Amino acid sequence: MENKIINLDDIKTLVDSFYGKVRVDTLLAPIFNKVIQDRWPEHLEKMYTFWQTVLLEEHTYYGSPFAPHATLPLTKQHFDRWLELFFETVNEHFEGRKADEARWRANKMAEMFQHKIDHYRNSGSKPLI
Repeated sequence: MENKIINLDDIKTLVDSFYGKVRVDTLLAPIFNKVIQDRWPEHLEKMYTFWQTVLLEEHTYYGSPFAPHATLPLTKQHFDRWLELFFETVNEHFEGRKADEARWRANKMAEMFQHKIDHYRNSGSKPLI
C-alpha cells in the first residue's frame, strides 16, 4: 500500500517527524532550539499551514517564510543537513507525486533561502521582509 500525502494528517506526520529529527540534530538543534525555545507547538502549527498550502493547495498559511530565517547563522552545511533530514523523513513515510513535490519544493526553498542569506551577508544590506 502506497502512503501518499493527501490530507492535513499526512502533513502533520511529515512536519512532526521532520522537526522531531531537527530538534535533536547536532548541527541544526542548537540554532532552532535557541530561536524557537518553548514555542515549538506554535512553530509546528505554522509549519502545518505552510505545507498544507504548498502541497495540498489549501490556502491556510499567511506570512513570509523567508523573514524569520534572514538573520540566522545558516551556511550551506546547515541547508544540506536540513534537506538530508527532510528527504529522509519524506522517504520514511510517503511516496508518490506529492512526496516528489515535497522534496522538490524543499530543495528549491533551501536554494533560495541560502542564496538570499548569502546575498544579505555579502552586500551588508538588510532584508526588506
